[in-house]
Amino acid sequence: MGKAYLKVATVYFTIGVLAGLTMGIIHDFRFTSVHAHVNLLGWVSMALFGLIYHFYPKAANSKLAKTQFWLHNIGVPVMLGGIALQVLGVSAALAPTIIGSIAVVLGVILFMVNVFKYVGKDSSYNSDNNVSL
Repeated sequence: MGKAYLKVATVYFTIGVLAGLTMGIIHDFRFTSVHAHVNLLGWVSMALFGLIYHFYPKAANSKLAKTQFWLHNIGVPVMLGGIALQVLGVSAALAPTIIGSIAVVLGVILFMVNVFKYVGKDSSYNSDNNVSL
């Protein structure tokens, strides 16, 4: 699960960088919110999910992780597409934006539950400097 997230994260990172470059070159910043969401929900969040799942394989191998992966990876592009269409003035794009956003939020909640369930003393990666909660 960690490797899958890291690979998808690098795709979003590339898209985010190219979008930022394009907006800067053409001086059209209408899609700044899409650019920000690509970078934060695509690149940063997925890279962090990937790293956490790499270091906590019990969490990565759970049904929660797999469900969260699909909710996030379906929700993010649907939400981003909806936001982009709204920027272009397509009012009907509100529905996919909301649906995608709800999928992302549900995925984040599953991630939180998964971390609390599997990231602990007996499932963590070994380090003398770990702080347990």
